[in-house]
Amino acid sequence: MNEGLLGTFASHEFLRRLGDRHLMLLASGAKPFTAGPGEYLGREGEAAKAFYLIQSGHVEVGTQRAKGGEAIVQTVGPGEVVGWSWILPPHRWQFDSRAVDTVRGIAFDAEWLREKCEQDHELGYQLLNELLAVVASRLVSSWRQRAGMQS
Repeated sequence: MNEGLLGTFASHEFLRRLGDRHLMLLASGAKPFTAGPGEYLGREGEAAKAFYLIQSGHVEVGTQRAKGGEAIVQTVGPGEVVGWSWILPPHRWQFDSRAVDTVRGIAFDAEWLREKCEQDHELGYQLLNELLAVVASRLVSSWRQRAGMQS
């Protein structure tokens, strides 16, 4: 990984509590990615094959409504992540994740990441803590949004 990418990687909000050893381990599997407007990073029900750290751009996280159309749960941007489904069996996307504009960031292969977490339980514990914080934040945001709509 080049030095510029490593610096950007290490400064990502999601990784801020990880120690150098875990940062270096994760850096070995980090790959830059770009998604164009309208491109899906993941589709609800499909295999969750990647985990994304967003550095620029925005991604709508949503679900399909029973009567058709998509309900946007949240829009995430720089410093946030997309794709916690890689860690939970059966490893299927729980939501659609679609780029609103050009999105750039760092991607990890889900299988590789699960293997690293299995080999290093401390890393797995740290990532699970960070992912749980993301899920909790999105749940609160979703409830607040819903409460606001019903007011």
